[in-house]
Amino acid sequence: MKNKDLIYLDTYVLQQDMRIRMPKSILENLDIVKGKSKFKVYYDKINSQLILRVDEDNKDK
Repeated sequence: MKNKDLIYLDTYVLQQDMRIRMPKSILENLDIVKGKSKFKVYYDKINSQLILRVDEDNKDK
């Protein structure tokens, strides 16, 4: 993935309980539902990045 493929949405602080608030704009840009959609979390150690991907396996469950 190249930087030109990334779309900046917002910056949030990691909460004490390890939560990160998601920008509301993801609801407009991704086919997800609050409280139902799941994400797979990946760590790119070369670029020191976390990557969230919609879990397509659980999309309609």
